[in-house]
Amino acid sequence: MADEEEHQETELSDNQKIDIAKWFLLNSPPGEIQYVAKDLRSVLRDDNAYQMAASEAFPFYNKTHIISLQFPDRSGDVLVSSFSEISEAEYLDPRTAQVGKIDHVRQICTDIRPAKDEELPTPYIEEYRCALDAEVCKYVAEAYPKGVCSVYCISGKDVEEPGSDFELVVLITATRLSPQNFCNGSWRSIWNIEFMDELQTVEVRGKMQVGAHYFEEGNVQLEAQHECKDSTMFQSPDDSSFSLANIIRHHETEYMSSLETSYSNLPDSTFKDLRRKLPVTRTLFPWHNTMQFSLTRDITKELGIEK
Repeated sequence: MADEEEHQETELSDNQKIDIAKWFLLNSPPGEIQYVAKDLRSVLRDDNAYQMAASEAFPFYNKTHIISLQFPDRSGDVLVSSFSEISEAEYLDPRTAQVGKIDHVRQICTDIRPAKDEELPTPYIEEYRCALDAEVCKYVAEAYPKGVCSVYCISGKDVEEPGSDFELVVLITATRLSPQNFCNGSWRSIWNIEFMDELQTVEVRGKMQVGAHYFEEGNVQLEAQHECKDSTMFQSPDDSSFSLANIIRHHETEYMSSLETSYSNLPDSTFKDLRRKLPVTRTLFPWHNTMQFSLTRDITKELGIEK
């Protein structure tokens, strides 16, 4: 009787199960949400709770991670993001002027249709969007072997001639998934580009995000992000696009270089700071020759289990 009462007290409600399942799904490392979902389904043993959690978590996860999905006819790719979203299951690819229908939980594009006129920008805006898309594609092809990019008009897409402001956004996403080698990683960057006609300037705001997961004999995750601002002159579509692509290239290269420098200095800075300056033995730790220490060797010697 006491065991039954204890079991009832610890039993989770359906809402609690759904919330916990959503948390695990939303916090899945890059490229691993399907693995997490499979394990969750077997742990929950409640298909209704799983379906509820998945239907809420997957769309948010897909848009946050800006996943790229191929069209069924292989005519292009569509980025799943809040900027490309037309409806809950439809996302625009402005390069091919097509809309893909997305199955969020399966993470596939199931159907495509031509974009409607009202879903596309005017010829004047499209000239700027198309020129910028071409320049960014060149950069992404050089910088990210498996990178995908797209350019959207998020404000002023009905502007038909000079004299009004409009805003474009550049999305760049790249993933490197190698679960057989116990590591996965992703890069995401969002560049809001505001064309201000009266001031004849273009304001740029960038946000870069890096995620990595290494899980060979351990579980190490990296989540880092960086924001920046810049500006350039409002010029012709070709000249503006060339300048904007160079701005993106400069800031992303600078950020990646800073990350490389930061993590290459970890043994000499951060890891040192985690240790006491002088241990109990009052002897400085010989950082210049750490190979002389072997934790396994010392433990086996102390326990007398040497082979």
